[in-house]
Amino acid sequence: MEPMDIVGKSKEDASLPKATMTKIIKEMLPPDVRVARDAQDLLIECCVEFINLVSSESNEVCNREDKRTIAPEHVLKALQVLGFGEYVEEVYAAYEQHKLETMDSLRGGGKWSNGAEMTEEEALAEQQRMFAEARARMNGGAIASKQPDADQSLDS
Repeated sequence: MEPMDIVGKSKEDASLPKATMTKIIKEMLPPDVRVARDAQDLLIECCVEFINLVSSESNEVCNREDKRTIAPEHVLKALQVLGFGEYVEEVYAAYEQHKLETMDSLRGGGKWSNGAEMTEEEALAEQQRMFAEARARMNGGAIASKQPDADQSLDS
């Protein structure tokens, strides 16, 4: 990935893919709201700092328990310690969902068992569905889709 594609001072800095983050920011806002590029960059930098903060606290929790590997439980405890306890339930639910999806793909039960089985269009549709599910979890269950997709006709 080129340094211009990510937000950060240099290749060594922790960063997130700018295009993906910009897409997430736009999807989280109403369609008529625009965000200045500087504001997008600031939001992305805030996300990087948040990840660094949670990672650092997770590491401290892990060290206090005399463990060498940060486990999901350490991350959840770090969120509590940092004052983000209200998000622990949602984060845990997302983690459980990820485990289920990972197990399905490892068993060969999902579309992901063989990359050749899924076309680019199917992969894009699956990604959009997963984004919609994540938005729904964040918004308390209401799925709001910007695209009138056959698979995403859940507007209520």
